Amino acid sequence: MSKVAIIMGSKSDLPVMQEAIDILKGFDIETEVDIVSAHRTPEKLFEFSKKAHTRGISVIIAGAGGAAHLPGMVASMSPLPVIGVPIKSSNSIDGWDSVLSILQMPGGVPVATVALNGAKNAGILAAQIIGSHDKLVLDKILVYKENLKDAVNKSSDEMKK
Repeated sequence: MSKVAIIMGSKSDLPVMQEAIDILKGFDIETEVDIVSAHRTPEKLFEFSKKAHTRGISVIIAGAGGAAHLPGMVASMSPLPVIGVPIKSSNSIDGWDSVLSILQMPGGVPVATVALNGAKNAGILAAQIIGSHDKLVLDKILVYKENLKDAVNKSSDEMKK
């Protein structure tokens, strides 16, 4: 069974990252959640990044605010796909510093980047990555997408009444 690691730079990021946790639980995908600071716990960052693939992790979602080095540093050391979630934090320049820090990675060190505070989409993207090789997850994603369509159609119908 595939597992997604969800890491963040500090506990203050948890309200945003909870959306990724919740969406993955909805797809019955196991999660491992931890605080790994690129700046305050670099040894933990190195250990986590180099060994995540040996613990059954298939995808890493890394959320960070401010300078937002966490996703890129993880991607530099891990063979796994990394999804970065820029977080608008108290020390952030309207969130743009986080967005650009995660988005502008050098060639050879990719980080898939979602919107500012877009942890829900990060969870969906992680599930889709896993679904590309796990039919049970893929079937749940297909149902999820159908439910999105149904919700829009229902709203449309109600608006026309």
